Amino acid sequence: MKTPAQEIDAIIEEEGGWKGEMLSKLRAVIKKADPDIVEEVKWKKPSNPGGVGVWSHGGIICVENRLKSAVRLTFPNGPQIKDLKGLFNTRLDSKAVRAIDFFENDRIDEAGLRALILEAVRLKERKGPVAKAK
Repeated sequence: MKTPAQEIDAIIEEEGGWKGEMLSKLRAVIKKADPDIVEEVKWKKPSNPGGVGVWSHGGIICVENRLKSAVRLTFPNGPQIKDLKGLFNTRLDSKAVRAIDFFENDRIDEAGLRALILEAVRLKERKGPVAKAK
């Protein structure tokens, strides 16, 4: 049985190429921004048996998606997160989420992404612990 970190390692390795490299860099920024963040893999299905990488701290902070031409980080509750650097570039009309699409050769604004992660964590902490379903 693999740990969630090993499962995310496998997702990155399987993706390979620039998308695998981008996902690896994004993961490093996320983990550096909040050392208490928890890595998980969710939503495994026949069309995506490896699942989706998820980073949580008191609830989901962000989710990765590998698209045809981009790597996307989606932030639940994104409309409530202060995006002072204007990194959100997709799902801007959604009332529930915001996302950032990273394309080949894009540079990651590490300080801006770190700020988004920390703001998302603060938002989750203000809302209090997530109730567990019974």
